[in-house]
Amino acid sequence: MSVLLKTRVTAIGPEVADLAEGGVVILFADGSPPELAEVSVLHKTEDGPSDDAPATGASITVGPVSATITAVGSTAWSKVREMGHVVISFNGASEAERPGEVCASEVDTEALVAALTPGAVITIAA
Repeated sequence: MSVLLKTRVTAIGPEVADLAEGGVVILFADGSPPELAEVSVLHKTEDGPSDDAPATGASITVGPVSATITAVGSTAWSKVREMGHVVISFNGASEAERPGEVCASEVDTEALVAALTPGAVITIAA
C-alpha cells in the first residue's frame, strides 16, 4: 500500500464536531485564516501529498476510523497539494458535488467526531 498523504491533526476548530456529525470534515494546513480555522481540522503534513490524486477505492483513515474513497472532485487534490485544504464528505457519493471535495464511504459519525483530536493521524493510501 502506497501512502498518498499522511498528516497529523494539530488543532480542531470549535465547529468541527457539528460538521463531522453530518459526515463532513474540512482539512486546512496550519496557518489558515482564523475564520476558516473555526470550521477546520488543522494539520501538518508528515508524508506527501503525492503527485497523483487518489483513485476511487483508495483508503482514508482518521485515527481508528476507516473509509473508502468513492469520488474525487476535479480540483480537490491540487488544493491539497497547494494549501493543505480539502473537504471530505463521508457520504458514499459516486460523484463529488463540488470540485474541491473528496467523497468517501459512510462512517459512524460518533466515532469520527471522537477520532478528531490533536495528534490523530489522517492517512490516504492506495
